[in-house]
Order: sequence, then C-alpha cells, then structure tokens
Amino acid sequence: MPSRSTYRRGKARGGWFSAAVEDGAASYRRFHARVMEAGQVMRQVMERLDAVEGFAVETLEGLIFTVKGLVHPPHRLIAYLRFMPDPEGDRKRGSTAYRRVYRFEEQREILQGRFPIYIAYDPIFGFEVQTVPGQFTQRIYDPCFRLAEILEKGAKDPLEESSLAFANLLKDAAGIPMSSLGVSGSVLVGLHRPGSDVDLAVYGDMESRAAHGALERILDSGRGPARRLDRAELAALHASHRTDTPLAFSDFIRLQSRKTNEGYFGGIPYFIRFIKGKGEGEERYGDTSYEPLGKATIRFRVTDDADAIFTPCRYSVEDVLFLDRAGEADLREVVSFRGRFSDQARTGEPATARGSLERVVPREGKVHHRLAVGGDAGDYLLSEGRAVSK
Repeated sequence: MPSRSTYRRGKARGGWFSAAVEDGAASYRRFHARVMEAGQVMRQVMERLDAVEGFAVETLEGLIFTVKGLVHPPHRLIAYLRFMPDPEGDRKRGSTAYRRVYRFEEQREILQGRFPIYIAYDPIFGFEVQTVPGQFTQRIYDPCFRLAEILEKGAKDPLEESSLAFANLLKDAAGIPMSSLGVSGSVLVGLHRPGSDVDLAVYGDMESRAAHGALERILDSGRGPARRLDRAELAALHASHRTDTPLAFSDFIRLQSRKTNEGYFGGIPYFIRFIKGKGEGEERYGDTSYEPLGKATIRFRVTDDADAIFTPCRYSVEDVLFLDRAGEADLREVVSFRGRFSDQARTGEPATARGSLERVVPREGKVHHRLAVGGDAGDYLLSEGRAVSK
C-alpha cells in the first residue's frame, strides 16, 4: 500500500531563488546546481517512497505534478505538470494564485522554455518524459493520507465533505478498509474550487475489484447519491474529450454508459481511479525496456480484460490486424496510462485502437509487441461491443 506520510522540505525559498528563475534558462540551470547538495536529504526520502498513480509532487519552484503509473526510475518520479503559480490564476492556496495546465502541449512548452530540468529522455521507456528528480522535490502528496486528514480534522468545504461521504459509501458497500481509499485531483493539493470534481483513488487489487463491483451495483440500482451520466452530461464530456480522442458521439455514449469510474455523486461530477497496490504490479523499473516504432491502427479481439478497470489498464488481445502499416505477428496487448481508456473493452469483444506501437524487450522471456494508447492526440480505443466466441 502507499505510504501514509507526506514529506516537506523545510528550507524557505529566498530572493536568490526568485532571481535565478527570472534570469532564464541559463540561470535556472545554475540555480539547480546550487540545490544539488541541499537536495540530498530529499533524494534519500525519494529512495524510500512508494509514490504511484494518484499521488502528486510539488517542486522547489511550486510546480505541482501528478504522478503517472506504477513504474519509476531511481530517484525520479514520472509525473505530468498539473498546476503552476500564476498571479492571474483562478485557484488560490494561502497567498499564492495557481492555474491548472490542461493540455499536454502546453505542459511541454512551459517545461521546455522555463523548467527544462523536468523533461528527460528515459532509456527504459524509450522516449522523453516529464519527470521530477528527488532532489528538486519540496513535497509529496499522498491521497490516502489526505483522506485520513479530512476524516480526522473534518471537511472544510462542500467538496471535501462530498469526497469523504463518497469514500465512506465505497468503504461500506465494498467492505474494504478506509486506508485503501484516497482523494486525488485538486482536493489532494488544496487547489479545488467551486465546480471542481470529486476525485477518488482505490489502492489494491482486491480492494479495487470489490469497490468497482459495489459501485456498479449501486449505479445499476438507480438509488442513492451516485448515478451515471445523463445524455446532456455525456455530450459535455464527449466535447471535452473529442479534441484528443476522436470517437463518434454514439460510440462514446455506448461505451461510457457502461462504465463505473465516472459519474455524479450528490450532484458533483466524480472520477475514480482503481490502482494496484505496492507489490501487486508484475513489473519493476528495468525489468523490461520498450522501443517505440511509430503510430499504428489495429483491429483485434480482446481475450482478457482482467486488468481493464485499473489505471494503468491492460487488455490481452489476439487476431490482430494492422490497418495502416506492416504488421507484427506477436502483438499481445493494448495498454494505456490514461484513466479514460480504462474499462473500455470487454473480453470477447472486437475492437479498434490507435496508439504507439512498441517493441517489448524483457530482461527474461520472449520479445513481443504492444500498442500504447493515449500518449498523443488522435489515439483511441473503440470496442464494437459484441462479444465474439472463438
């Protein structure tokens, strides 16, 4: 399970820090060189930390990243920029205003231009990633600790109250411990505002499956504070997705209407991530390397959806047909690190997907291929929804 501690860096940021940032990229690199020695304590903390999907990390400059996936390099977290200080931002914590950075392209532009230390080529994954080195970390935010804090101290506003109520509903309905539940998103880092969503995380294989099944029964019953999206809400969600994920509205409705991870709770939109706990993931950093081979569109049949509900999600596939390039006979799986592609296809269903073709090279075992969906605009995963027996 994730740790139950947050870690703060005690050193205040003084004038030399602000001057270094304002001087531009060259001074910024000199600034980072100066904090290397001071950052050794935080690096030691990071070596012991089991931060995974759903956590957040704040840098020395006040940038807030969300942690992605379960596998991370030594002394670094793969994480994507989510909030940054901005005097004109519409969110406030203490005396500092922040804005949310929504699109990947904007995240990359900001980091490349102003904070290049947070972009690095990863030799295991085979491409550049946004990543936070341990020595430049000010604080780690743990979703389970944050929910426990709300439970202990009491909710400070309606969104915290709804987050706690939803967590209690899942705990009771699924019979899982409260310690397996966490609050993520803007509530995790104290940057929520009126109109923000309820974002929860469930940690652990068994706990996630129990919570998913319990929530599905609640939604199917049509009773209680949790419900599925109605048509107008689905239309709004489709509009927000379609710039990145090109699915027809009819297909989007068909697939989204059977999911449990997104809906409304007490009149507030919710999103839930189901995440495997520590020791439950089969892979460790360096066990397998990945070689990107470009984009591909494939048609296939899902043979196993056992890990489809999780973030990251995985679908075992067969009968693969490449639609726009030469094929690879040993493509075995479709994966995604984005929550929107979780629970998108079921065992036996034919489906089509576009993503990045990767050669998977394990340290032990046979080389094969996979399709990773969600890394670029235009990626999609579309189930045809009719199970086909073999």
